[in-house]
Amino acid sequence: MDVRRRTVKPLYTPKDASAGEPLKLHKQQQVSSPKASDALPLPLYLTNGLFFTMFFSVMYFLLVRWREKIRNSIPLHVVTLSELVAMISLIASVIYLLGFFGIGFVQSFVSRSNSDSWDIEDENAEQLIIEEDSRRGGPCAAATTLGCAVPPPPVRRIVPMVPQQPAKVSLSLTEKPAPIITPAVSEDDEEIIQSVVQGKTPSYSLESKLGDCKRAASIRKEALQRITGKSLEGLPLEGFDYDSILGQCCEMPVGYVQIPVGIAGPLLLDGREYSVPMATTEGCLVASTNRGCKAIFASGGANSVLLRDGMTRAPVVRFTTAKRAAELKFFVEDPLNFETLSVMFNKSSRFARLQSIQCAIAGKNLYMRFSCSTGDAMGMNMVSKGVQNVLDYLQNEYPDMDVIGISGNFCSDKKPAAVNWIEGRGKSVVCEAIIKEEVVKKVLKTEVAALVELNMLKNLTGSAMAGALGGFNAHASNIVSAVYLATGQDPAQNVESSHCITMMEAVNDGKDLHVSVTMPSIEVGTVGGGTQLASQSACLSLLGVKGANRDAPGSNARLLATIVAGSVLAGELSLMSAISAGQLVKSHMKYNRSSKDITQVTSSSSS
Repeated sequence: MDVRRRTVKPLYTPKDASAGEPLKLHKQQQVSSPKASDALPLPLYLTNGLFFTMFFSVMYFLLVRWREKIRNSIPLHVVTLSELVAMISLIASVIYLLGFFGIGFVQSFVSRSNSDSWDIEDENAEQLIIEEDSRRGGPCAAATTLGCAVPPPPVRRIVPMVPQQPAKVSLSLTEKPAPIITPAVSEDDEEIIQSVVQGKTPSYSLESKLGDCKRAASIRKEALQRITGKSLEGLPLEGFDYDSILGQCCEMPVGYVQIPVGIAGPLLLDGREYSVPMATTEGCLVASTNRGCKAIFASGGANSVLLRDGMTRAPVVRFTTAKRAAELKFFVEDPLNFETLSVMFNKSSRFARLQSIQCAIAGKNLYMRFSCSTGDAMGMNMVSKGVQNVLDYLQNEYPDMDVIGISGNFCSDKKPAAVNWIEGRGKSVVCEAIIKEEVVKKVLKTEVAALVELNMLKNLTGSAMAGALGGFNAHASNIVSAVYLATGQDPAQNVESSHCITMMEAVNDGKDLHVSVTMPSIEVGTVGGGTQLASQSACLSLLGVKGANRDAPGSNARLLATIVAGSVLAGELSLMSAISAGQLVKSHMKYNRSSKDITQVTSSSSS
């Protein structure tokens, strides 16, 4: 008889083990409930075959008899002995087949829906203890299957957060021992911390199990300190809304990092004044950008133009031949088919609107670069949903199409790429200003001719010598990163968002300076992601671009992109002036470096 039983390992309680007592076995053997496959003392395949044959044969027999009764006008309720036996056999076979297949099938879905989608480990605490013992190795690591005695688990040594002082230390009257900081932990939290430290409770499941995000972060932080033996005392925990990041910004938080936010401005851009928040740890950056804003303001302000607004996503698909890939390329790029593809794409969101599809072929592989407007959102998720809808539609038209990936790097996201530099991604903006001669001299402390020459040799020629890709500027990424951190943008998209070419030219008979920055791929949004956090939301509110614009969807994100470009213009103008006037080292020594005389420190230490 083919009887299947689930082997169960002997279990023990950690309380017994920690007390040094022998393990107490709760169950020597656990037998699962009888299954339908145990109905007959036959091998499993013969039992299944028997009931399958019984089901179909008696069903056929009853159908034939019922047809004869109908033809001969015999009432169906008049049952013969053979028909009665057949009906009993049919009921028995149905019960067996439902018991063998149906119940297990239903239970698999029930158990799956009740389990935590993130928890890939067994939730049974006792089972986890046994598995932990087997991972620790030793001659009895597999004791539950080999039958040897299971030793008690070794006690995890908790490393103190502060190094222990020697037993005998001579202290002077002015010296005091370092205080040992012991955080107050409640008994309930201590029990959970121990469970996390011992590996019984997964750290990532604390929020769902406790229902308190701040408490989960506190417990996770303390457990991490005990596991690693490293202090996280300087990492703040209080003063942050951990509920706001659950499921959207950061997983398994243990605190937050403090980044100071400075204000540059007012930046006079397109007739309006903006106080630009910049989150940075680099000294002199905010001060330098502020000086550029002052020069722009004194010269009448800057103007900006939005050239393009479209987020991109480029899936890669593969065919058996290059000819088939080319057929899809021609189909996608045909204007007659664009309307159909737009309908499939746009149904993913009320803000998504497909603008274009650009294709490139590499052998039998096809890359399709979708570009669409995304309202006030940065739009990566939005465009990805639309692309998936189009791929599903094309799969029906081209069944031999093999979708390799929703992103094939022809987009291109968070990587320097010529396609973004040439075609643009996100918001493409150009910002310009004419700086008067007296402002160049009094505020920027340099000359127009010197700035023009430096820009030609540094930002243009020097970058070309370096083989730069979109890096024809002085430090655009400095300003982009600082504004991105302050306003809740994706910091990694600083890579392509910092593509910038800075141009300077003498105008008005060589007296004044025309300066401009052209940035083809500024990727920003005012809704979603980190923009919903309290600090970042406050910075967006300061700029007047918080949330979505209901009257003109997308206008807030476009305005933020122009502010980023205007801030870069101010930063470029100030840094180039500092380099031209020979003030770069002096200013950094004042704002970003120690004022100590290094030579004196070196000589005193050597003596």
